Amino acid sequence: MPIFRRLSLGQLLTVPYVVLVLVLAVILGALSYRAGRNAVDSLSDQLLTETVSRIAQAVERHVYGSGAVLETAFPKGVAAPQNIAKDVAALRTRFWLATSVHRGLNNYAYYGDEQGHFFGLWRDSESEAQLRLRVSGEGPRTLFRFSGIDGALGPAEQESKVFEPRQRPWYKAAAAAATDTWTSIYIDFRTNELVATRARRVLGQDGDMKGVVATDVSLKLLSDFVRSLPVSRHGFAFIEEPDGNLIATSRGDYLRRDAQGVHQRLNAGESDDPLLASVHREVRALMQGQEGDLGVRARKITGPDGVPVQVAYARIRDTAGLDWIIAVAVPRSDFLKTVTDNVYQTVLLSLLAAVAVVGVGMFSLSIVSRDLRKLATAAKEVGDGKFDTPLRIKRSDEIGDLAESFSAMRHKLATDRLTGLASREAMVRRLEDRIKLHRRGDDGKPFALLFLDIDGFKAVNDHYGHEAGDRVLRAVGQRLQSQLREGDLVARWAGDEFLILLDDIAEHASLALVIDKLKQAFATPLDGVSTDAGGVVSVSVGASLYPDDGADVSSLVSKADAAMYRNKPAH
Repeated sequence: MPIFRRLSLGQLLTVPYVVLVLVLAVILGALSYRAGRNAVDSLSDQLLTETVSRIAQAVERHVYGSGAVLETAFPKGVAAPQNIAKDVAALRTRFWLATSVHRGLNNYAYYGDEQGHFFGLWRDSESEAQLRLRVSGEGPRTLFRFSGIDGALGPAEQESKVFEPRQRPWYKAAAAAATDTWTSIYIDFRTNELVATRARRVLGQDGDMKGVVATDVSLKLLSDFVRSLPVSRHGFAFIEEPDGNLIATSRGDYLRRDAQGVHQRLNAGESDDPLLASVHREVRALMQGQEGDLGVRARKITGPDGVPVQVAYARIRDTAGLDWIIAVAVPRSDFLKTVTDNVYQTVLLSLLAAVAVVGVGMFSLSIVSRDLRKLATAAKEVGDGKFDTPLRIKRSDEIGDLAESFSAMRHKLATDRLTGLASREAMVRRLEDRIKLHRRGDDGKPFALLFLDIDGFKAVNDHYGHEAGDRVLRAVGQRLQSQLREGDLVARWAGDEFLILLDDIAEHASLALVIDKLKQAFATPLDGVSTDAGGVVSVSVGASLYPDDGADVSSLVSKADAAMYRNKPAH
């Protein structure tokens, strides 16, 4: 052993010690990285899944109202007009109401018939609109501007180009379909924004097709929503059609210019972004051979240059033929950066201060591991639908930032953005949890579910506008919250519908007293709301008891909903 003969006794004692410290540093770093990786894997899958769900909800909000617009413009059972020129007044009233349903998204509704006649109403604002007519069956359309639903028509303006409705894609698509149908997404030449059109046939009194009614849905707000999502530095979200054409993306653009400078749609597979193109191909491969709505799924894939990427995706469809794919992708390094930095810091300190680092490292590891375990536990509980478990991590480093971001994310998932009440998802998870506890015998207390709806709420929106309607919803939510006990939960279910979980209610008699109390609470004006009725609104309430009226969430909600409609005033 010549090498050891050249070392002093102190060196012989020091070298093994330093080696031991370095080994300990490596072990500590590996344990820290492993604990952080496990926590981040659980949390990241949950975050990506929830992000895809948020995008899916945004898509539903954009396309759901289009069916209501067509139904308002031409309710089923209303025959096509035999002469558009004679029915302009009636069509104008119905189409004004139709474009009021979701004016921000569906501000244009129109109708063309087999004779080449055309009627269209374009809403520029809440009170201003444009009427587009072609009553001769040939030639260009005539345009009239007017204000208000019954406002006088302004001077006639004739378009320069001939408009033939029977040759338009929306007319041909609807004429060949038995139900509502979506036409191909196209680029609006005036705004360079994507637009989708929903159309359906209109039958005559003899049951034969006489024309087609349609409405345009601007996808700009959907694109803006996707761009606003808080995705990581290198991550992104996108929506595409099955052929790969992009509808929206949070990074880059979904349009490109051709050699003539004309905007064309961008296919994800042809994107200059290698990560986007790679994720597009991998998601398509994962969905190969799978039909129908798959729900949200999360996977780890290999991106460009072998980079691990975490992906969540979903496919959404509707009865009118809509078929879109949603995907969110984040390089795994974005999630692990904080954990990796902590490992490097631990190893560096170990090299600089041998014995001190061992003590400091062990102390730091215990705190880091404890907080990472808290994060992992909190992420698992979010996955199980528990949004209210407190996360007590008070740190000023990256883990503290991660904990704050996680807490903020969890609060948003559990809270309705407009009213500040519990979200629909939070209520469903709470009910499922209560039912599980009851079945296991951990909590034998019965509970009740109230389904509450604001009477005449649509009239408030139509008469005063959506901002006034939002104020009513917030005020109703505050009034409901003030009437409940500490253990009860109130959530906004949808639109002007609220769901209330009443704890420890065992019989219908007690439930009736609670319902009467709630109704009496609305006898006084709502705070910050002014209407013709002085800010006073009435509510209709239905109820169901667990387990008497149902053994699952769907049954309980359905029973309470049906009871609410039975109790709703006839007027």
